[in-house]
Amino acid sequence: MSMQNDGGVQSSESRFAVQPARERVGLVVDGANAAQAVQMIVDHEKAGVRQIWMTQSPMNPDTLSTLAAAAIPTTSIRLGTAIIPTYPRHPLTMALQALAINDLAPGRLRLGIGPSHRPTIEGMYGIPVEKPLEHLREYVEIVRAGLWRGKIEHQGNFFHVNATLPRTAEIPILISTLRVGAFQLAGEIADGALPWLCPIPYLLKTAVPALRRSAAKHGRSVPPVVAHVLVATSDDRQAVLAATRKQIERYGKLPFYANMFADAGFPVGPEGRMSDELVDSLVISGTDKAIAARFNELLSSGLDELLVLQVPVQDVSSERAQLARLIGQL
Repeated sequence: MSMQNDGGVQSSESRFAVQPARERVGLVVDGANAAQAVQMIVDHEKAGVRQIWMTQSPMNPDTLSTLAAAAIPTTSIRLGTAIIPTYPRHPLTMALQALAINDLAPGRLRLGIGPSHRPTIEGMYGIPVEKPLEHLREYVEIVRAGLWRGKIEHQGNFFHVNATLPRTAEIPILISTLRVGAFQLAGEIADGALPWLCPIPYLLKTAVPALRRSAAKHGRSVPPVVAHVLVATSDDRQAVLAATRKQIERYGKLPFYANMFADAGFPVGPEGRMSDELVDSLVISGTDKAIAARFNELLSSGLDELLVLQVPVQDVSSERAQLARLIGQL
C-alpha cells in the first residue's frame, strides 16, 4: 500500500475503516528458532491470521531469511518486520534482501526498519549511533530509491551509494516510532509508523496527531499507525500483570523507552522500574470475547492496525494457538 505524495491528505481512518478487523490485526512471531517460526507462520495462515510481524532481536537468526523461507509454504499471509535495525545492515543490502522476498511472495512484505538502541548498536556491534533520526531519513531515502525506482544515486552525510537494481518493487517502508520527532518523520517519509510499547492514550493524544500534522504539512496521505499491544488470553489479572512485567521489564532501562514513558506520563523509577499503572496500560487480557471487543474498540479509536504480542501466562503453545484463532475469526 503506497503512502507516497498524492497531492492531498487522506485520512488513514477512512481507508482502514472499511476493512474487516482481522485484516487490521497482526500477530508477532518469535524468531528465536527459524524453523519453528516458519511453521508458526504456516499455522497462523491456516488459522485465518492475515498479517504476521517479526522483530530482529540481536542474537536471533536473521529475520529476513526466516521470512524468505516462510514465503514459500504460504500463499496469502502478509509478512512484516517490526523492526530490522538499520545500523548493522547497509541500505543497499536491505533493499536487495527485501527484493528477494518480494520475488518469492509478491506484494506480501512490509519492511519495518529503525535505528534500534545505543546499548545494542554501540555496546554489541561497536557502531556509533549519531543523529539516529537523520540517519534513518537517509536510510529510507536510499531503500526507497532502490526498491521503488530501481536506481540509487545518493551522496549523503552517512552513505554514498550508486547502484541499479534488476527490477522495482513498491514494498511499503515503515519506520519505528517512539517519540514525537519519529512520528513526525513517519508522516513525512514513511508508509507506516511502528510504535512499540507506547501506551494507547499517548498514541491517541500525542503521537497520532503529530503524525497527521506532519503528513498534512508535506502533502501526503496519512500513513497507518500499527499500534503494538500486549495480549494475554487469561482472566487472572494478577497473573497477567506478573507475566507482562517479566516480559517487558528490560525496556524501562533503555533510554529511548524511558524517555517515551515519561512523555506518556509514566516515568520509570530507579533501575528503570516500570510502575503497575504503566504495565496495566499496555496489556489486554480476559476472555476471547473481551479481547476481541477491546481490539474493535482500539480500531475504532483512531488506530489503523494492531500489532499483537502474546504474553504467555501458563502454556505458551496452547495460548498462542488460541490467540491466532481469535484473530483469524475477527
